[in-house]
Amino acid sequence: MSEEKFSIEDIKNKIKDILAEPEIRFCGLIDCKGELVAGDFKEGVVPFENDARRRQIFQELAHRVANRKGFDANLGRVKYSSSRREKVVMMSFPFGRYILMIIAEPGINIDKLAWKIIYKLEHQWSEFHGL
Repeated sequence: MSEEKFSIEDIKNKIKDILAEPEIRFCGLIDCKGELVAGDFKEGVVPFENDARRRQIFQELAHRVANRKGFDANLGRVKYSSSRREKVVMMSFPFGRYILMIIAEPGINIDKLAWKIIYKLEHQWSEFHGL
């Protein structure tokens, strides 16, 4: 799937839908350079990191996602990636040349949340990843 097959406005609506989930703290679309294209923290959520540190996290995420593509030929494409930290769970979903980044509460079931997110992304994500 190329990025031309979906509109940023459509993704913004999906981000709002994802942020409505009670366990989600942040949902954002990150470009391949690590810039936040759309998204934000749920209203009332206080971020653990300041703006500069979040930009650094976004850039490192974009770098990691790009590096993982080197293994796609033998292992298949990444559906999602996650890390469980003491205070949050961070998840990323490759999305064309973008990455959907989720920050959730630490007690969530990662796989259940991942499939819920994939369902909310509907055709755009599944077409790209051949579900």
